[in-house]
Amino acid sequence: MNKELPEFLQEVINKYPGLWESYEGLGKAVSSVKGLDERNQRLVKLGIAIGSKMEGAVHSHTRKCKKAGISDDEIYHCALLGITTIGWPSAIAALSWINDVLKGLKASKRG
Repeated sequence: MNKELPEFLQEVINKYPGLWESYEGLGKAVSSVKGLDERNQRLVKLGIAIGSKMEGAVHSHTRKCKKAGISDDEIYHCALLGITTIGWPSAIAALSWINDVLKGLKASKRG
């Protein structure tokens, strides 16, 4: 199991593994549709999480963006683009959630 997943989600997955497998399968099917490459899919998903004001999803998609080789500046830019759409306070909140993850990743590399 993915140890990056929150503990409660891991408990739900253990209790209902068929649901999780179906959910993961849907994600793979949607990602394989002709259109956006993986890099752009990651940025779009981060943007959706930001616009939805879902802190956990912003954290998760920030980590996934980094694994896909997307730069910190590009990730921060996603939140900055939201200023004129979701408003200053929501975009700043998203920046802080992104910053939590990026600072944590840098600290773990140093330690």
